[in-house]
Amino acid sequence: MQRQVPTLNLQHFISEDQHTRSKFITDLRAGLVEYGFIILEGHLVDQQQIDLAYEKFQSFFHLPLETKLKYAKPEYKKQRGYIPFGLEQAVGYDHPDLKEFWHVGREITPDHHFSKYYPDNVYPTEVVNFKEITCDIYEKMDQTSTLLLEAISISLELDPSFLPEMAKDGNSILRCIHYPPTKGEDTNNRVRAAAHGDINLITLLVGATDSGLELLDRDGSWLPVNSTPGQIVVDSGDMMSRITNEVLPATIHRVVNPDNDASARFSMPFFVHPHPEATLECLPSCIGDGAKYPPINAQEFLFKRLKDIGLMPEDD
Repeated sequence: MQRQVPTLNLQHFISEDQHTRSKFITDLRAGLVEYGFIILEGHLVDQQQIDLAYEKFQSFFHLPLETKLKYAKPEYKKQRGYIPFGLEQAVGYDHPDLKEFWHVGREITPDHHFSKYYPDNVYPTEVVNFKEITCDIYEKMDQTSTLLLEAISISLELDPSFLPEMAKDGNSILRCIHYPPTKGEDTNNRVRAAAHGDINLITLLVGATDSGLELLDRDGSWLPVNSTPGQIVVDSGDMMSRITNEVLPATIHRVVNPDNDASARFSMPFFVHPHPEATLECLPSCIGDGAKYPPINAQEFLFKRLKDIGLMPEDD
């Protein structure tokens, strides 16, 4: 029988029934330990919101390249706006991924303490209501992630607010990815997304428009991760692995090329990051025989990893 990523319902965590709530916390930790992934139902993101967001992003990606490149200016540092096809490359690979994408970051006021760290968002004027719809889904994803981080905190014998506070006003990113048809591409050497682990604490991936996501299972085999509309795929990233001493590991995953080279794929991950002044340090409940990693500033860790994958210049 093929192993299968477990499906959980976030409403069970919100429940006033303590047994139901405790079981969700236990199952969430078990899923992240065993697979590095869970599939989430009962979350706060309405399917209509998801459909509208995909509609807006698809409208943008179908614009002429010349128009899209207006939103890929150097001052955005590939952290906001448009990131053109073939720029991101997984660590250890010689060929870039077969994708283009768009970044929306946190909206904060100019007088906010973290404004010095975050580039301003940019929105395409060619797509009506792009800002309103993407900011709306960002907010719902952010709220959903806060509840998950609370549950994870409890599972790690922490105050429930520990991880949510670490991620409060954090450098979280909504990324919409367009994987164009692979016809005419070097599919022997390039894939839609080469095997990699996410950088951040957790990632929430809403309803990709096509299959192709696979995780590297504990026995070294590739396990398909399939979700249906209304579900969110959640995985733990390198920052979570680091602070938990690999108790909650960052599982390697990839997006394979389709059998039909004329088909496109869209996906929308929400990368949950700590705030830039947070310290990534081994948690007391995870220290075991000793911390595997020294403490490091979250912003410093992020920048190092972004340079590794080609999304930040080496001189920044």
